[in-house]
Amino acid sequence: MPLKKVRLELARNSEFPEGSPDHGYEFNAPLDADGYISVVEWKKRADDCTVRRFWGKGIEEHGKLVRVKEHWMFDYLQDEDDDDEPIFRMSIHRFVPGEYVSITEHDGVQRAFKVASVTASPLT
Repeated sequence: MPLKKVRLELARNSEFPEGSPDHGYEFNAPLDADGYISVVEWKKRADDCTVRRFWGKGIEEHGKLVRVKEHWMFDYLQDEDDDDEPIFRMSIHRFVPGEYVSITEHDGVQRAFKVASVTASPLT
């Protein structure tokens, strides 16, 4: 199963009433034909399942898509837990344009993100 590159953009909120394409994530993950993440394939390609967090003019962060027990998260520093960003119910979300997913970010706030695009990953 080839990897897909998923782009998430900040959805509408009080700070950004129209959402923001300048705030979000791009990550690589094995998605099935319906847009669901494949745990079996992720285990085979975990090292290739990278994430890039971009936040306006702030510093970009780079890390990995990881799974701890039944929970998915973005992890930027392998030996530290305080940088982990849990993805709410990722295993049941479809990653197709127009869908939404919630991520609890570094500041402890859970924010909604819209799937802006799903394309072939350069790591395929």
